[in-house]
Amino acid sequence: MTKSAVPRRHLPSSPFKAPVEPPLRQFSVGDRVSHDEHGLGRVVGIEEGIAVLVDFGSVQKRILSPYTKMSAL
Repeated sequence: MTKSAVPRRHLPSSPFKAPVEPPLRQFSVGDRVSHDEHGLGRVVGIEEGIAVLVDFGSVQKRILSPYTKMSAL
């Protein structure tokens, strides 16, 4: 069975609570970050609400929002 890429919408008449959306993570240029796949890095550029450019030492990667695999240190 495959999972739909589109989240289900919550109906106001539903007896269940609406799913809570996690707050968007904010990063600034110079922030140290940890990424699940690429390791430790430093934010070198920001595209507001779209992506951040992170220097991981050997490679620079453009990480797209919502940054699920990345956290600030």
